[in-house]
Amino acid sequence: MNIKPLSDRVVVKPLEQDEVKQGSIIIPDTAKEKPMQGEVVAVGPGKVSDSGAAVAMEVKKGDKVLYGKYAGQEVTVDGEDFLIMRESDILAII
Repeated sequence: MNIKPLSDRVVVKPLEQDEVKQGSIIIPDTAKEKPMQGEVVAVGPGKVSDSGAAVAMEVKKGDKVLYGKYAGQEVTVDGEDFLIMRESDILAII
């Protein structure tokens, strides 16, 4: 992957949800909910506070995180789907 986020942005690879089948109902891919957890694959250097001091990032590469349903911007790099979001859009580290 050749992508480097800027400022306080994070690149997340969404994790696939386990498919649960009940009965014989098949849900098409277009009707499935987007995953809300993923793995951090790249982290920016952090943002600069109003006083000029650098604020370190709390997440790091390899962390599994939870994020909001509509958080981030979807991008495709080298045929893989990723989300680029601000660190503040991440709700928790798993």
